[in-house]
Amino acid sequence: MRGVKMDKIKVMTVFGTRPEAIKMAPLVKKLEENQHIESIVCVTAQHREMLDQVLNFFNIKPDFDLNIMQERQSLSGITNRVLERLEDIIIKVRPDIILVHGDTTTTFAGSLAAFYNKVKVGHVEAGLRTFNKYFPFPEEMNRKLTGALSDLHFAPTLTSKENLLREGINEEDIFITGNTVIDAMASTVKEDYVFETQELNFIDFKNKKVIMMTAHRRENWGEPLENICSAVKEAAQRYKDVEFIYLVHLNPIVKETAYRILGDVNNVHLLPPLDTKETHNLMNKAYLIMTDSGGLQEEAPHLGKPVLVLRDVTERPEAVKAGTVKVIGTNKQDIINNISLLIENESLYCEMANAVNPYGDGKASQRIVDAILYYFGVKREKPLDFYPVKKK
Repeated sequence: MRGVKMDKIKVMTVFGTRPEAIKMAPLVKKLEENQHIESIVCVTAQHREMLDQVLNFFNIKPDFDLNIMQERQSLSGITNRVLERLEDIIIKVRPDIILVHGDTTTTFAGSLAAFYNKVKVGHVEAGLRTFNKYFPFPEEMNRKLTGALSDLHFAPTLTSKENLLREGINEEDIFITGNTVIDAMASTVKEDYVFETQELNFIDFKNKKVIMMTAHRRENWGEPLENICSAVKEAAQRYKDVEFIYLVHLNPIVKETAYRILGDVNNVHLLPPLDTKETHNLMNKAYLIMTDSGGLQEEAPHLGKPVLVLRDVTERPEAVKAGTVKVIGTNKQDIINNISLLIENESLYCEMANAVNPYGDGKASQRIVDAILYYFGVKREKPLDFYPVKKK
């Protein structure tokens, strides 16, 4: 803990993708509310359209927009543009601390830019690990490198904290907060929700099993994504009364594969990415989630929805251990078999659906704000850590 800071603490949040924005939005709102903090928002727009959807929904108006997105952008290109453009903002604003989130290239480049300018770094959703630097790629190394550059580590779970301790991080600098995405869902999910995407209002969620899916990660490009789409096609043809809704990422590589294999399957609906509110409510109405996304592995347990993870490893083992998430890889037959099990085996489905949610209680953002106030000497006592309470 440092000495008491007399002026307001300048906290600059830096994020650039839709998943980051969803999870940072409730934190930005809490920062804005606090009398001891001057909140500054800088977006890189690593994703443009999908980022703007979230900003509009949560009514967040960035103070700075780097607008770095380019068509078919490379990882090195993203990194270079964030470093160059963010440095000018840091020199101008001189924040006391920069908050980055998770595992994107914006996250790593943002923390590196802060380090180069000797500004403190706070890492939201710190400590997630697969211990394989290429899975997920490049996210695993983005997380580790950001962790090495960070001063404050906001770990969502005890497992994440333990990962950080094994890497030599000082325990005094680690705060178990829960995941901020649970905070966000409190304002998005409504039981009587009517979709703005009209095609979804014609789907019979009450009487049909609806499987929502996403698949877009870099390590799944090529043969793995071909396998995923082929498995969904075969499952859809086998279970004609089951509806599949695939939210297709805007990346041209993903779109081409999805539409080529699934474009003519009657009970497969290919839709562009939805805004935050639409996505969360679709999850809430769905029977099952299939995804290679990290965030959905956290969101679905909160809603009591089983998740099949279309990856070989996950950096979020807590829900696997709890039983609501199962990692099934990208082998075509394995995917078909696991879809069939959850469609046909009601007891297995209920067991997964009723598992404990290990990821939060909706108070993560406040814990992070309290940790910042503690670090800068405004609060005397370190905030209590989050621990999940098991269902009785």
